[in-house]
Amino acid sequence: MSHPSPIAASSLNVGGERYAFIDLPSRFGARVHQLPVVLRILLENVLRNTSGAEQDAAVAALFDWLERGSSEAELAFQPGRILMHDTTSTPALVDVAAMRDEVAEAGGDPSILNPVLPVDVSVDHSLAVEAYGRADAAVINMGHEIRRNGERYRFLRWAAGTLNHVRIHPPGTGIMHTINLEQLATVVTTQDLDGVRWAVPDTMIGTDSHTPMINGIGVLGWGVGGLEAETVLFGMPTMLRIPEVVGVKLTGRLRPGVTATDLALTVTHHLRELDVTGSFVEFYGPGVGGLSASERSVVANMAPEYGATTGFFPVDAATVDYLRMTGRSQASLELVEHYCRRNAMWFDPAAEPRYTRTLEIDLAGIAWHVAGPRRPQDLLNYGDTAAALAKVGFQPAQAGELPKHPVAIAAITSCTNTSDPGLLIAAGLLARKARSLGLSVPQWVKTSLAPGSPAAASYLRRAGLLDDLSAVGFDIVGFGCTTCIGNPGPLTEPIRQAQDRHASKAVAILSGNRNFPGRVHPDLELSFIMSPALVIAFGLAGDAERDLSRQPVQTTAAGKPVYLHDLWPQPEEVRAHLARALAAEDFGRDFAQASANPLWHDLEAPSTPRFPWSETSTALRRPPFASRSQGSQLGSYTAWPLMVLGDDVTTDHISPASAIPPDSLVADYLVARGEQRNDLNVFASRRGNWEVMMRAAFHNKTLRNLLAPEAPVAHTLHVPSGDVLPIWDVAERYRAAGEPVVVLAGERYGMGSSRDWAAKGQRLLGIRAVLAVSFERIHRSNLIGMGILPLMMPAEMHPARLMLLPGDRVQVDVPADALRPRASVPVHIIRKNGTTETFSVTAAVETQLECELLRHGGVIPSILRKTLANA
Repeated sequence: MSHPSPIAASSLNVGGERYAFIDLPSRFGARVHQLPVVLRILLENVLRNTSGAEQDAAVAALFDWLERGSSEAELAFQPGRILMHDTTSTPALVDVAAMRDEVAEAGGDPSILNPVLPVDVSVDHSLAVEAYGRADAAVINMGHEIRRNGERYRFLRWAAGTLNHVRIHPPGTGIMHTINLEQLATVVTTQDLDGVRWAVPDTMIGTDSHTPMINGIGVLGWGVGGLEAETVLFGMPTMLRIPEVVGVKLTGRLRPGVTATDLALTVTHHLRELDVTGSFVEFYGPGVGGLSASERSVVANMAPEYGATTGFFPVDAATVDYLRMTGRSQASLELVEHYCRRNAMWFDPAAEPRYTRTLEIDLAGIAWHVAGPRRPQDLLNYGDTAAALAKVGFQPAQAGELPKHPVAIAAITSCTNTSDPGLLIAAGLLARKARSLGLSVPQWVKTSLAPGSPAAASYLRRAGLLDDLSAVGFDIVGFGCTTCIGNPGPLTEPIRQAQDRHASKAVAILSGNRNFPGRVHPDLELSFIMSPALVIAFGLAGDAERDLSRQPVQTTAAGKPVYLHDLWPQPEEVRAHLARALAAEDFGRDFAQASANPLWHDLEAPSTPRFPWSETSTALRRPPFASRSQGSQLGSYTAWPLMVLGDDVTTDHISPASAIPPDSLVADYLVARGEQRNDLNVFASRRGNWEVMMRAAFHNKTLRNLLAPEAPVAHTLHVPSGDVLPIWDVAERYRAAGEPVVVLAGERYGMGSSRDWAAKGQRLLGIRAVLAVSFERIHRSNLIGMGILPLMMPAEMHPARLMLLPGDRVQVDVPADALRPRASVPVHIIRKNGTTETFSVTAAVETQLECELLRHGGVIPSILRKTLANA
């Protein structure tokens, strides 16, 4: 923390304690209230962490932003902490371990390479739903998780024991964003500097795209790629252009029975239509006050689905109520309220700050909704699933016993909707009514309940609802991401058989946040997102085409039809059960008990400064890109297209996380090294092994490669020979011949999870540039972090229009010394017939720091050079 300018410092007395703080109103007067609250927090951060001309320029640019609602100026943001989960932290910490080796091999002390900020790692992304529908499911699934991931978990324990500031939260403690809400976030925190205690906003970044969930309680944080996080780990700020800020004005109140999920899906739909990609979103207006902090967090969580960097709700009384509900101390509550009121960060429902653009949503106009069946922004009335599925065009090849579109999975999953106690209580009450009528899910439906917090079990038990949920098949299967992240375990046998015979095309029903084809399960292209209570209703129906607005959910044994309105709980029922069930002491106690997980603490880990790699390991290998020898990929070159893709290519397409198919090339690689073909775990568990992940690149059966449309999954065309081969094999042929390769794609390339292996895999394949019509924010950053140049093409270069043919090549001209943010770059399409077409594309590079990273070859070479220079 830098010394703030004395003129900005004032004193705050709270509960007998005295704090210094950056006093924005005293320094800037009424002008500060014209800024969106998110920019006020950035302003405070700049004043606290910069000085001199850099500070003056950043402050001037923030207030100049008021003129147009946009800016080209850059500023340095220094977050206070970093949040990771196990499958993003593993590759990042593997990079750190490999960089320590590089330092040692260069004659330096490997121990000098250490994080300088607090890093919290939640082990939540590896829990799979093997056992379900039984009381001991959570215990069984935890045992499988530890067995399958023991080697990787020992590595994480090495990192926590060896590296400074790294803290691991073991399996069973919950989902990272729920942990952040309930345990880690302080909203206002304190820092000691030269004997003075400062009060400052709690700010953070996370290596998961749903990090903005913490915006629901007024903490500014957003998702970044693992590579960008690595730069912050070692003390560098994250550089950003002052963002456009879209204000979403909420008016009215949600109607009885309408949930936070319905609101989140509505917001996602409207903001995707507005196109807020890369913008900060801030909610304001009188309707905000009618939402609890838990409900706000559901909406904030889906910021990546609506394309925004943030989904920010300023601090108010509801925030303080939430902190009290989850067991925070009275002293901390008083500090939050006094600081925010004093420093222009307390929410005013009548205020209308300056925004770049605005959108108004009347909460009273929102109804029960679902989203799907392929994208979270595709909003539907809950009774319109049949119409949406009809557009899929599936025709059964033969008659079957199951519905045309049976529900294969009914999962109450994800931090998005299980962190709001009201949503889980409502689901439990629906289950109680279903149980009283003798209803149960059909035998082909795989059910699961995986709350984001172990405290959920306590309040559901106190409400008397755990037995009701169990009776209709929704036993707790564990406390982790499970189905939402693509770990639902195997499908039921009736579903597998029906799909194998092409008698049915099954559908997943989940309370998650993403439903891209293959995301939930590689054999399921179709999914609907909805509230937990609706998940149970559709699970009971067993048929994704059932119109629950008109048709019965089920019929009782006595032949009486049961409709959704017969099961849906009344708002006063939910409120009464919440009042009886919630206890502040549950949150800290249950988290502490889960943190003492003996299966985790019994894992032995090395304690040496350098990690002892094993050449026979299939989980952890020293990566070749963590090297000083990695150089810049900028320059002038003529490249072969390795892949030509369409729109909405997700990071799941580029680097899958789900189960490793036993008949895949990746499976062959692992089996040849001693693994069992029927127990290969998921791709995400192998992110510490670059050999596996290189072979996994673009391994998704729903991805269509326009260069070789009929090629098998994860194959492409080697143009010079005409051979169709595995992608990594083709890439190796080009590398051996000294031939550069590029990828071309349509709109929204890299949407989805903040998955650094989606960029690392492309670097290992030798890809020097990705040319796309548009990029999702985090993947663009990750490409730069790996030294890959993202180039944004005009619409007329869309691959569907460009119609590249085998033999066509792409000439790129970007000398390292000529690269500038958003520079115009000439690109020539050299056709096989000898003709040339020339286009101007834009370097999708936002800051000077990103230019420097590309000149160095990426984040890791840059960190190594700086570390060794200062050693």
